[in-house]
Amino acid sequence: MNDSFPRFDMLATPKRQKLRPIAWAISYPDVWAHRARITKIDMADVKPPYLLLCNHNAFLDFKVTTAAIFPHRANYVVAIDGYTTPTKRGFTSREWLMRTVGCICKRKFTNDAILVRQLNRVVKHGDIAVLYPEARYSLCGTNAILPESLGKLCKLLKVPVVSLIMHGHHVNSPFWNLHERGVKPTEAVMTRLFSAEALAKASAEEVNAAINAAFTYDDYAWQRERGIRISYVKRAEGLHKVLYQCPNCKAEYRMNSDGTELFCTACGKRWEMDELSDLHATSGETEFAHIPDWYEWQRANVRREVEAGTYSITCPVGVESLPNAHGYINIGSGTLTHDMDGFAVRVSGDYGTFEMVKPVPSLYSCHIEYNYLGKYGDCVDLNTLDDTWYCYPRDCDCSVTKMALATEELYQNHMRKLKSE
Repeated sequence: MNDSFPRFDMLATPKRQKLRPIAWAISYPDVWAHRARITKIDMADVKPPYLLLCNHNAFLDFKVTTAAIFPHRANYVVAIDGYTTPTKRGFTSREWLMRTVGCICKRKFTNDAILVRQLNRVVKHGDIAVLYPEARYSLCGTNAILPESLGKLCKLLKVPVVSLIMHGHHVNSPFWNLHERGVKPTEAVMTRLFSAEALAKASAEEVNAAINAAFTYDDYAWQRERGIRISYVKRAEGLHKVLYQCPNCKAEYRMNSDGTELFCTACGKRWEMDELSDLHATSGETEFAHIPDWYEWQRANVRREVEAGTYSITCPVGVESLPNAHGYINIGSGTLTHDMDGFAVRVSGDYGTFEMVKPVPSLYSCHIEYNYLGKYGDCVDLNTLDDTWYCYPRDCDCSVTKMALATEELYQNHMRKLKSE
């Protein structure tokens, strides 16, 4: 990007959290409205400092986390777009507020040594370091891939490691349709995974194994087991963003949704989403009643493309940059290619011509948005340590969900090849 745009100061020392009563006042009404049940396991003698690892499904996560750690002080790792807010005239920075309430800025899916230093400062102050290691809202209420570096981070911080796994937040407000469904009661389980002493004796691989075991969840299974019904009449709208391939005719990018129905515009098959979020074909076989099963079937199809070396998507894109907290900058139009080599984006506009290349080994996953900010539609955002590009596909058949799945499968395929050499 053009050097004339100032960059977010990632080196600024994290502030100890202030305005806690305001955070409580903002959080507790929703916590009470959803009758959130917070269960604590092996937490009786756990006091700050510690590292708190939370799953990520909706904005409600932050409010329940605030209640779970009450009354203690914390610093939260937050993505760069959390520091800017839309207004009638565009966007404005809320960096001062975010820093004051203890937030630490991070650009998603980057190897950021600065963040390690920031978190180390937090625990040395005697506070809680809160991290959402999935780094994005779950697309279908199940756990996402965690970074392999997480175990090493825990070892470096040398403080107890605690998980907070929240249930019901995705089905209450799914990433693909954020309308509040009024799900209650929601549940959260806060568990000490490692004491400082146990952490010192464990290997990074053992720490990763324990965290991954804790981060195994399925919000749709949770809903069904508890018999929580959702009567929202548009409960299926937007689901085609996640379930982009028809299991009946195998066509991609022809799925759509309306009201309580999901349907394929290529073959005409339709599925009804019931109040327990199960899918039922209106005629013929119900290929997948459970939403995550359909999603994982798509992943398996993408994996086959990757293993065959045939995966490739090229599409025209419009690109906006977010170099700091003052708002998005339209840097022009260009082409995004995602293939066996990774991402390559080339764009030209009023500020010049730019390129961002993210090879396969540099991304174990990526972040996507559906109808981001209500502006240009779906997008994939790609990050360097000092910039974030929001890439919006235009006038083409593609799915940002498929790009997200392919990013993960390309990385796993790369790692398998490395291990076999």
